[in-house]
Amino acid sequence: MRTADDARPELRADCSRCVGLCCVALAFARSADFAFDKAAGDPCVNLDETDRCRIHPQLRDRGFKGCTVFDCFGAGQRVTQRTFGGRSWRDDVDTRSGMFAVFPIMRQLHELLWYVEDALALPAAARLHPALRQARADVRTLTDAPPAAVLAADIEEPRAPAAQLLREAARLTRESGPVGTGPIGSGRHRVARSRLRPDADLLGADLRRADLRGAELRGALLIAADLRDADLTRAELIGADLRDARLDGADLRDAVYLTQPQVNAATGDARTRLPRSLDRPSHWR
Repeated sequence: MRTADDARPELRADCSRCVGLCCVALAFARSADFAFDKAAGDPCVNLDETDRCRIHPQLRDRGFKGCTVFDCFGAGQRVTQRTFGGRSWRDDVDTRSGMFAVFPIMRQLHELLWYVEDALALPAAARLHPALRQARADVRTLTDAPPAAVLAADIEEPRAPAAQLLREAARLTRESGPVGTGPIGSGRHRVARSRLRPDADLLGADLRRADLRGAELRGALLIAADLRDADLTRAELIGADLRDARLDGADLRDAVYLTQPQVNAATGDARTRLPRSLDRPSHWR
């Protein structure tokens, strides 16, 4: 459930205000995450006439884990309610093609806004806040634009300066407190601290009880990594792949740029500590 003090409702998916765009506009391939192939633009067979998923409570059991880890960051309701004024892809061919083209672009913009909001909540990056607020305003201007303007825009124009600010805000935060010390793992499972770097390959790594404070794990491959009881205070996790990572007992309350899709893709338990802006996934123990 969303908390009453949620400061970013427009950046959170609200399926009740969307027309099932993620279930129609996007493609997926048969794999461990999806039970069958679906082409972009074809409605999923599990989408009902009211644009709701017929098997939503059983998605994981029915072979659709990929659906449970997807998050549009509120782009679905933005495109439905604002960009297209409450219309549906079911209405006519032009609306259909327009919505399907705008939706993935809007998702990128909303994800960027999520990160900017995260950066604005970092006290150590206070000197960057004026520039971050301007970056937020620039991106919001594009999200408020009509469909043709969204499609014609070069999203790198607002994204590039925002990305630089995000990286600097993360650096200031990582360096604002104690960094991790001590050994990571033991014996043949020991992990050298030199491996804790951007884009690191830490697939299946034993990081149990690791002191990862201030670690720069941007874009790191952490698939199936064991992070039980690890301290990730001020660890930068933007773009890190946490699929099937074990987060039981891990402290992620002050992790930098952690998102709901990353959390949804991992496993955790009642002891896992998350930022207040994120929800505990229903499939966790």
